[in-house]
Amino acid sequence: MNGCSSIHLSIFGMNSVVKHGSEEMKAAYLPRTAAGELHVAFGVTEPDCGTDTTAIRTTARREGDHYIVRGQKLWTSKAQDSERVVLLVRTMPLEHCRRPTDGMTLLLANLRDPAVDIRPIPKLGRNAVSSCEVRYDDLVVPIEDRIGEEGEGFRYLLDSLNPERILVASEALGIGKVALRRAVDYANERIIFGRPIGKNQGIAFPLAEAYARLKAGELAIREASWRYDNGLPCGEHANIAKWLAADASFFAADRAVQTMGGLGYASEYDVERYWRESRLTRIAPVSQEMIMNYVSEHVLGLPRSY
Repeated sequence: MNGCSSIHLSIFGMNSVVKHGSEEMKAAYLPRTAAGELHVAFGVTEPDCGTDTTAIRTTARREGDHYIVRGQKLWTSKAQDSERVVLLVRTMPLEHCRRPTDGMTLLLANLRDPAVDIRPIPKLGRNAVSSCEVRYDDLVVPIEDRIGEEGEGFRYLLDSLNPERILVASEALGIGKVALRRAVDYANERIIFGRPIGKNQGIAFPLAEAYARLKAGELAIREASWRYDNGLPCGEHANIAKWLAADASFFAADRAVQTMGGLGYASEYDVERYWRESRLTRIAPVSQEMIMNYVSEHVLGLPRSY
C-alpha cells in the first residue's frame, strides 16, 4: 500500500485531465506526470462533509481571467510532495443549483503557493505518503488551469472515481495475497505437538477460505478493469471489486496474524503491517457501507436510504 500510494494518486487523479482537459493543459502536464517529474494530489474530501461530496464548502470565485479559491480539504494524500492538485470546488452555491451535483468545478491548482497551508495528519499506517489537511486562503488559479467547463466538475470527477476503486481493489488484493503466502509458509514450517500446524483444520480451513475470497475479488477486479479499458459502464463493477477485494484482503491479513500468533503481532514478521494497511481499504476511497448504498439503489433499484 505504501509503494502503490506513492504513484497511484497521479494516475487516477489526472484522468479528468486526460478526458476533459484542454489540449494545452494535456501538453503541459501529462508528459511530466507520466515521466514522474510532476506529482499531483487529489483534493475532494472536506472536514464537514466526508462522502457527501455535494456538500463541499470550498469555493472558487471568478474574477476576470482567474478564480479565487478559499476553503479547506482533508485527507489530501501526498500534498506535501505534490506540485499540483486536482481540486474540486463550488463555483455556484448549492442552494442556487437545480441538482446537488451541479455548480462544482475541477481546477488543476498550484500547491506551492503561499496561499496554501499544508499540514500532515498523524495516522495508523500508509506512512510512506503523507495525508494532509490543506487550507486555501484566497489562492489565485488562472482560468487556463480549469479542467473542462465550469460547473461540470462532479461529472468529470466520476471519471477518476471508478479507476480509483479498481486501483485500490488491486492493491488490496496484493496485500491479501502476500499475507496469505506468509501464513501458509508459516503453517507448513511451524511444528507444534510434533506436527506442522497447517495439518490442523482450525488453521487450514480459514486459510483456504481466505484464498477463495481473494480469488473472487481478483475475478471482480479483472471484469471491472476490462470494462473500464473498453469504455463500458463500470460503476457497479468497480464498486463491487473494491468491496470484495477489501473484504478479502482484511480477512486474509487477519488470519495471517492469527496463524502466526504472537509472531504475527511482532513488527519483524510484517503481517501486522499487512493487517493495518488492509484495514484502510475498507474505509478509503469509499467505505464498504457506501458501496452497499450504491449497489442497493443503483443496481437493485431499492429506495435511496440517505
